[in-house]
Amino acid sequence: MAADPTLTRWVLRRAVFYVGIAAILTAQLPFYTIWWTGTAHENLVAVVHCTGGDVLITTATLLIAALIGRFHGWPPFSSRVALTIIVLGVAYTIMSEWLNVEVWRSWSYSSAMPVLPWLGTGLSPIIQWFAVPFLAFGVTGRLRRERQRQRAAPRRIR
Repeated sequence: MAADPTLTRWVLRRAVFYVGIAAILTAQLPFYTIWWTGTAHENLVAVVHCTGGDVLITTATLLIAALIGRFHGWPPFSSRVALTIIVLGVAYTIMSEWLNVEVWRSWSYSSAMPVLPWLGTGLSPIIQWFAVPFLAFGVTGRLRRERQRQRAAPRRIR
């Protein structure tokens, strides 16, 4: 079965937009101690490292969810794909935050970070996994519907 080039372009555009939103919304550094105790250089490295890591995690969860969705016959960027992304992202975040904060002590939370008491995981990284898919799917879905309406509207000849 050959891939529909229009569908492929549409999926790729949405994926790039989705990852772009993730990059913008992951500016959580003030919730970590490095923001307050680090030098300007350390903060710059943290921004690049953390945002880059979040973009990679976002891309991986998007691709895994898309593959799962394709296997199950779900439409691209459907609510099932979004839910899969959220579940994967939250699960990864809980594991990663626990390892980096509690086990390896690679980073620590500032007093500004609300922490989930039963997990010890910061609330901000968890909220990110609800906000990014919600915003990305909502905005790109609206853009898609507008584009479909424009295509369906009768064309005027001048």
